[in-house]
Amino acid sequence: MKWTGLNQLRESYLAFFESKEHLRLKSFSLVPVNDNSLLLINSGMAPMKPYFQGTQVPPRKRVTTCQKCIRTPDLENVGKTARHGTFFEMLGNFSFGDYFKNEAIAWAWEYLTKVLEIPEELLWPSVYEKDDEAYEIWNKVIGVPAERIVRLGKADNFWEHGSGPCGPCSEIYFDRGEKYGCGSPDCKPGCECDRYMEIWNNVFSQFDNDGKGNYTELSQKNIDTGMGLERLACVMQGVDNLFEVDTVRRILDTVCALANKKYGENEKDDISIRIITDHIRSTSFMICDGVKPSNEGRGYVLRRLLRRAARHGRLLGIKGGFLPGLADIVIEDSCSAYPELSEKADYIKKVLSIEEERFDATIDTGLSILSEMINQAQQNGKETISGEDAFKLYDTFGFPIDLTKEILSEKALKVDENSFNELMKQQKERARNSRKAGGGWSLDTGSLIAGIQKTEFCGYTQDTCEGKIVAIVSDDMLCDEISEGDCTVVLDKTVFYGEGGGQVGDTGVITTNSAVLNVIDTQKQDGVYLHICELESGSIKVGDVACAKIDTARRQAIMRNHSAAHLCQAALRKVLGNHVEQAGSYVDEQRMRFDFSHYQAMTKQEICAVEALVNEYILIGADVKTVETDIESAKKMGAMALFGEKYGSIVRAVKMGDFSTELCGGTHLDNTAKAGLFKIISETSVAAGVRRVEAVTGVNVIKLLEEKEVLMEETAKALKTQNIADIANKALQTVGEIKEYKSKIDELNGEIAKLKTGDLISSAKQVKGVNLISARLDGMNADQLRNVGDVLREKDPNTVCVLASALDGKVALCCVCGKQALEKGMNAGKIIKQVAAITGGGGGGRPDSATAGGKDVSKIDEALAACEGLI
Repeated sequence: MKWTGLNQLRESYLAFFESKEHLRLKSFSLVPVNDNSLLLINSGMAPMKPYFQGTQVPPRKRVTTCQKCIRTPDLENVGKTARHGTFFEMLGNFSFGDYFKNEAIAWAWEYLTKVLEIPEELLWPSVYEKDDEAYEIWNKVIGVPAERIVRLGKADNFWEHGSGPCGPCSEIYFDRGEKYGCGSPDCKPGCECDRYMEIWNNVFSQFDNDGKGNYTELSQKNIDTGMGLERLACVMQGVDNLFEVDTVRRILDTVCALANKKYGENEKDDISIRIITDHIRSTSFMICDGVKPSNEGRGYVLRRLLRRAARHGRLLGIKGGFLPGLADIVIEDSCSAYPELSEKADYIKKVLSIEEERFDATIDTGLSILSEMINQAQQNGKETISGEDAFKLYDTFGFPIDLTKEILSEKALKVDENSFNELMKQQKERARNSRKAGGGWSLDTGSLIAGIQKTEFCGYTQDTCEGKIVAIVSDDMLCDEISEGDCTVVLDKTVFYGEGGGQVGDTGVITTNSAVLNVIDTQKQDGVYLHICELESGSIKVGDVACAKIDTARRQAIMRNHSAAHLCQAALRKVLGNHVEQAGSYVDEQRMRFDFSHYQAMTKQEICAVEALVNEYILIGADVKTVETDIESAKKMGAMALFGEKYGSIVRAVKMGDFSTELCGGTHLDNTAKAGLFKIISETSVAAGVRRVEAVTGVNVIKLLEEKEVLMEETAKALKTQNIADIANKALQTVGEIKEYKSKIDELNGEIAKLKTGDLISSAKQVKGVNLISARLDGMNADQLRNVGDVLREKDPNTVCVLASALDGKVALCCVCGKQALEKGMNAGKIIKQVAAITGGGGGGRPDSATAGGKDVSKIDEALAACEGLI
């Protein structure tokens, strides 16, 4: 056996199984598609479940992959040992009802001993203790001596997960040598020591478990093989753990160089180095696959890994942002197998950079407060921080609970997780209730239309069509006939587009020989189009022949916006980068809304560049063509698919010139020129890493210009200028005058403050060694109270001054402390907080100056009277 790099091993394995008539598939995304049982893909077979379960037909009966995986259950141990990691690659060869044990075992042995040239005497197979068939293959067919074949029990060598397909396993172990062993003469695979490393696992899926311990033979037997790429690289490179493997070691060495540390000299530093090395691999791949940092789900896993890595960079003394630079190494070393890393390199580094900056903005405040909590707990002999304190850190300062727990564990402390979780639950309930309060309308006729044949949609090329009424729903009941009220009508053929893919449903008219129905919306469920109608006149019954006619002007406006949304995405990718992917859209007759992946606000220049590009695409007058084909052919055409969307065997590709090709089921213009003009009216944030642009097209651009012209005329009138072109200069002049007036007002307020201070100084009381002044100055705002306080503080450094004012039915409060008063332990922020509480308000500030507000004017005198006691 000879030293082999990780990238060479991956290619070697996949090429070997291609030679055995396996179809090589690209790694599936880390984000599971149509699988709610997983947060992230955690094994090579996870994306294959539909093929094993028979719910989808595999592209071939023999498949091989190298699947990227994330596992986080042992996250707390990552870094503490050299064994644990969150990111790994799993090599796999799969058979769906094709070959079975004979071939799977023979090919595993051939690859390890012939291709990789691992000495046979270093390999030890294991089999399930009752699997005589596998044992015989290893012993009689392959020729492995009986003493090197180990029988293990169900816990080790039988794969099952509840009810469903299951079966025995046969693993292959590599003997690392006596120096890794326990010294026992009986040491062999299954021993707890480190001598024997599992490098290959064949799962023979041959039984069906009914969940009650009964196993029956499957008619279609499958093979699921898994082999950790990094673990195999350890064997081929003669290293002890994944952090020593060539590509991973390169990251580790770079971390050491950034921190000016030497790996292996200090265990505490080594933990931080390993954490950063592992986490930058995970986060780079997760971001590439569309995961965005957030406070829930897989986004929270990403955020947690990012912030954990950033914190340990600080512990190592690394200054400034460093994660994007490490991502460059991940991308460079892995892009040959995962070219999407190079395509999205700028986006990956931007997300890392922004998240690292955000963490830096919160970490100092959070660490300071947590440090104070830790000190108090240790001084009071407590072992636990309250859930309320941990929740405040999370909710107010954005300090993640997992980081709080990790830091506490380093100090032998814990957090009251029960009370923290209860507070989190209450917060989520409040958010849920808030969303519910927004209301909304939905149509649920799924059970009523079950069994009805899918509607034939003719609306791509026609505005009207003739169809037959096949169902009527009124008052949540199926009806044969109705003569009044609202109803939902199903036709066997329609031109009305049912809401979907971000496009709203059509409106229009349905007529029969005896009735007129106004269609106010169109929905669809499972391919059945639901026309939401108001029966204007007459009566209808099932079986009636009807004429369906859409509101053509409205449809045209919708199509202008929908086609513009496609052009907008093409322009965004050209201006911002190829990381831009659709994250949602909505188009109606008024405007288009397009959500996309991008991690910072667009500049004015970028917005203008996107606008200009879209209008250029429109003015080119390119024909819009649609093609129905299979998904792979569409992708070869360059069609963009919506991330995570499930597509059928036949898809619809919409192509606009040579600048936009997307998979889309919506209705579109037949030429880009018909969009007229395009104008972006807003660019905002929707969520972390998701931006939104809203825009108008066609006549709506003209309406927008008319509205702005009216606004400018009204502004000119208000500024008393006749010429619209002069409003900018006039506005600047007015702002200058306002500043001048404000400056004069401030001067007058200063003079008023000085006049007030004489009487106030004479009213001071000696309390606890300081001069306390508490006074009511109604009619002043908080700034004016502060001016008075600043004058008093300058005149008497030993003063503590609390001032209150009733203004417009509310309470304004101010507290200042002179330099000498501060030295005696006075704190304006703490004093004003307690004073404000008496008036039903709150506030705070610095130790020398603080302001607050209150609600109950009648409590002002009581609050001022309490000042002496507070000091």
